[in-house]
Amino acid sequence: MTQTTQPLCGIDEAGRGPLAGALVMAGVVLTGEVEGLMDSKKLTQKKREALYPHIIANSHYHIISFSAEQVDSLGISQCLREGLEAIQEHLAGCDYLFDGNSTFGVANLTTMVKADDKIAEVSAASILAKVTRDREMIEMSRAYPQYGFEKHKGYGTKAHIEALVKYDRCPIHRKSFRVKGLDEPMLF
Repeated sequence: MTQTTQPLCGIDEAGRGPLAGALVMAGVVLTGEVEGLMDSKKLTQKKREALYPHIIANSHYHIISFSAEQVDSLGISQCLREGLEAIQEHLAGCDYLFDGNSTFGVANLTTMVKADDKIAEVSAASILAKVTRDREMIEMSRAYPQYGFEKHKGYGTKAHIEALVKYDRCPIHRKSFRVKGLDEPMLF
């Protein structure tokens, strides 16, 4: 009797913690070799952009995005759960490895802390998710230039919080995320 091995689907997300923009998840099953894969956070934007088309050309993949409004209404955990299930449905018949330490209640899923830096499929998913999200935030910076999304990608930097205090939230801000100085009185 021969043992069959299922392909590995690496899964990662980008945008769990920002104050604005989407939560983007990607699942990747590599079908060819892609040189230079590693955790997207350890790569320059230029290198991530260069790897993106190579990953697309050498994989089966699925990218899913949850808007700020969906993050507010469903919560991060529910978005992650639904994203994991959608990736499993779209890329069926795989072993699934998710970067981190929680399955969010999803069956048939293994987790590994820092998998995005250790496992090629998860690194590729990390890059697809990050590039997709960063491109969206750069596009949103054209619609809302006062926030500087092209620089901080919606994360809670000092400049972003100062813009929030000055201009309040725009439609792509997560309203369920509290911002010191905006949602809480500042103590002087």
